[in-house]
Amino acid sequence: MLLKVGELARRTGLTVRTLHHYDEIGLLKPSGRSGAGYRLYSREDVQRLHGIQALRHLGLPLHDIAQLLAGEGAQPDRIIAQQIHALDQQIVQATELRGRLALMRDGLVAGAEPDMGNWLETLGLMATFGKYFSAAELKQVFENWKRIEAEWVPLMAQVREAMDQGLAPQTPQVQRLAYRWMSLVLHWMDGDLELLHRWGHMYRQEPSAHGRHHGPPGDMFEFVETAIKLRMALLEKYVTPAQLRRLAHVSIAQWEALENRVTGLLHDGVPPGSPPGQAAVQQWSDLMDQLTRHDPVLRSKLLAASANEPLLRAGSPLSAAVRDYLQQGLPAA
Repeated sequence: MLLKVGELARRTGLTVRTLHHYDEIGLLKPSGRSGAGYRLYSREDVQRLHGIQALRHLGLPLHDIAQLLAGEGAQPDRIIAQQIHALDQQIVQATELRGRLALMRDGLVAGAEPDMGNWLETLGLMATFGKYFSAAELKQVFENWKRIEAEWVPLMAQVREAMDQGLAPQTPQVQRLAYRWMSLVLHWMDGDLELLHRWGHMYRQEPSAHGRHHGPPGDMFEFVETAIKLRMALLEKYVTPAQLRRLAHVSIAQWEALENRVTGLLHDGVPPGSPPGQAAVQQWSDLMDQLTRHDPVLRSKLLAASANEPLLRAGSPLSAAVRDYLQQGLPAA
């Protein structure tokens, strides 16, 4: 039984034009012709068409299908591997696109008012961020922002005040702010220094990101970065980048609680070796364990850095009087 091209098209759901194209490129040539010149397809032709369509559903291009069916130097494993790779790439791209759309949908980047200006700003920021971060990384960064928001906003106000006063980056006041800035951004980035470096690189390269979504203005970023570089140059003499990544977050409120406690003891003349003084020393020790994740080697290196480097001490969240009091109480502890 032979089928005309129209009948074959109707029964397979293909178009006559598609069958004509297959004939023209040599992929599926009809076995015969009618007296009027119509294409006639045999059972074997239909079987071949079934194979063609099965391979088309796998996403193979017609050229590869022709090679597979001809068996002339074709390598099915290579062709299939190429298709798997192509699909993997499509999955990665689709996943990335979905992630970015989800960020826009959830309002992590877009403003609260979805007007034209918000959307244009969002698209611009997504284009900027996309040069440096994947959608998954941006999601992490935006979600982690809630960890530091309460401390970040007043910290930026204090940095601006220091800048307005004309304080130099190496002064104790600025170094304390730089310490808090470093601590917060590391907590924000889950201690991921590589992610933090990329964020800083983006900020240096992309002025359009300055001051957006709680980010510091460009002049403030440069000011704090200068102060932080001074600290990092000294810290790197004592600790490795891997050890820095181990540092955990201790909030300014926790340090302030210890500062206030010891200040009260000093005011009342309570000696460091007394039970109240030793309780304060234990509180300090607990905070150091929290900071270093109970790593005695890292703790020792940080204490050595502080003891040997005046600039690092200048940035300590504890005052000199409080540090001296705790130091005096350590032998008894």
